[in-house]
Amino acid sequence: MIRRLLVLLCLPLLGWTAESLAATPLQLAQLHACRATSSLLMYRFEGFQDVHAGRLEQDLAALAAALQANPQSSDALRQQQQALTELLRAGSRFGHHEDDLPWNYATELSEALRVFLSSAHQLDNNQAAPIEVEAEYLAVQYLYRAYVGLFEISREQQQLTYVGQDERQLLPSIDGQLQRLAGKHATAVQARWPFLRNALADMNSASGGTVTLSHRPFAPLIVDRQVRQFSSQLLAAD
Repeated sequence: MIRRLLVLLCLPLLGWTAESLAATPLQLAQLHACRATSSLLMYRFEGFQDVHAGRLEQDLAALAAALQANPQSSDALRQQQQALTELLRAGSRFGHHEDDLPWNYATELSEALRVFLSSAHQLDNNQAAPIEVEAEYLAVQYLYRAYVGLFEISREQQQLTYVGQDERQLLPSIDGQLQRLAGKHATAVQARWPFLRNALADMNSASGGTVTLSHRPFAPLIVDRQVRQFSSQLLAAD
């Protein structure tokens, strides 16, 4: 019944099919937490458009539905989800000028996201993150670099989970998983990846600055749109 509820809630938001539910509810929760963070960044830094505000609420609803569908969700994880949700909604309410954003807000938001992702990953028996989760997490890092500065990863987890990794580890991981992808959607997904990969590889996380490796401007609008289409294709292919 709970799993059916997740289908009903999420199909209108994402165009999922029944095959989309191969990912576990906790993996879906990780994906939607990343998506919600990206939506907030798009809303604040791309002109406070209603479409991005609406997308943020859809992402938060999908996140809540994914947790509800998982019987193993702990009280701690639900509290972390609530803390992340409150931070995201607070970020949408700050004034429209850059100075209206508290200086430590971006740091608090990235920490809340990492804490939630780590906990959900551990509760899911440390299952390897699927391609779509790794891609959406990289998109958050990219948007941070484009809009607010370096996204701080959990470096103590670098050898353990994707939450402690950036494009230097995650892009090869995605490459390997895509090579093993089969099915009717595989060709479309694999065809979209090279363009997105080039943009994410240009992020230059090894540098403490905010300049891409190629010195070309960041392209957050394009990356955001491409990664969401890419991950939605992957969900449909599961």
